[in-house]
Amino acid sequence: MEYFRGLVAALFAACAVFAATIVSASAQGQLNVYCAVQVEWCQAIATNFQRETGITVNMTQKGSGETLAQIRAEAQNPRGDIWFGGTGDPHLILAEAGLSVEYKPAAIGELHPWAVKQYESAKGRSVGIYSGAIGFGFNTELLAKKNIPAPACWADLLKPAYKGEIQVANPNSSGTAYTVIATLIQLMGEDKAFDFLKQMHQNVNAYPRSGTGPIKAAARGETAVAVSFVHDVVTEKNAGFPVDYNTPCEGTGFEIGSMSIIKGARNLKQAQRFYDWALTPAAQKLGFDVGKQLQMPSNKASPLPPGAPDLTKIKLIDYDFVKYGSSTERQRLLAKWDSDIGALPR
Repeated sequence: MEYFRGLVAALFAACAVFAATIVSASAQGQLNVYCAVQVEWCQAIATNFQRETGITVNMTQKGSGETLAQIRAEAQNPRGDIWFGGTGDPHLILAEAGLSVEYKPAAIGELHPWAVKQYESAKGRSVGIYSGAIGFGFNTELLAKKNIPAPACWADLLKPAYKGEIQVANPNSSGTAYTVIATLIQLMGEDKAFDFLKQMHQNVNAYPRSGTGPIKAAARGETAVAVSFVHDVVTEKNAGFPVDYNTPCEGTGFEIGSMSIIKGARNLKQAQRFYDWALTPAAQKLGFDVGKQLQMPSNKASPLPPGAPDLTKIKLIDYDFVKYGSSTERQRLLAKWDSDIGALPR
């Protein structure tokens, strides 16, 4: 009899511990993340943050332009808590519209100046998590087969040899493509930049929705040249595809991939915890560890991934993130692209 009493007591104790564990895990809450980097990276941050904190992560992966549009559409009833990744311009637009909230991360003193600049430009409502430069990715086998030289300058993209051989993303859905437009304007002036885009249109075979679409197409041999971030080219090269890259001789623009907490986030404390976690060196290694993402990380203690393009060796323009991160300017330029470029026949 005494044995059975002890057994019952032990079972009750075990159930109590199990129940407490469930309650504890449940008490950690959940987090809804909008992710605008490669899907492998999105999955890695979701899995690792959930494992380390017990917070359940619901992840949605889309391009920068699509994510911005979704957050705007949900402004009266936010479904997302935090936006991770994607070019910095739309994050600044989000801040300007009052759709993100101010938060000072614990690691702010550990970040590269360009990451802090994003934080200051957004008045504390966004922060840089990585950086990368625009350039030309190309399929080396296709170029050799067609006897076409690899593009080295912006001017090369207008040459007849590249007719039907170029892809660049659609700027309405891709932050990468919008960065290309803003870069050309800052290099040439607006009128000349749009003249350039009109002439290049004759050589473009497609405008994919995703910023990584063109380089993935080049890697698969579907196009010879992609205008994209050069770290995405190296990712495909490391995966065994016959691609390489050049950065424009005239100079090029760059992104500050960013992160913002969405105004009205239902899981604010969890979002703040994720914000701090994502700026740690351990978290910033995940993109390279699982998906070979090769952007330059924002924490000074995070080593530059092996083979990653070194921004200090690339001719970068003095990119005006505040101006081209303005909602008014972005909308104006996208409307101009739609009427002047997007409407052209191919």
